[in-house]
Amino acid sequence: MSGEKDKITGRVKQAFGELTDDDELENEGEVDEAAGEVKDAIDDAGDKVDDAIDDVKDSLT
Repeated sequence: MSGEKDKITGRVKQAFGELTDDDELENEGEVDEAAGEVKDAIDDAGDKVDDAIDDVKDSLT
């Protein structure tokens, strides 16, 4: 969930930076959006690991 928040915040900062011609704010938005992508990828990887562990547990019972 925090990844989505970061991505949205980043897009808003980028848009506002473009509107106000503020390159620093636009760059900050790009960093925030990228951080959100990374958080989402980590969450997805964790979910896959949890699913794999559950599958192994199920196969042993």
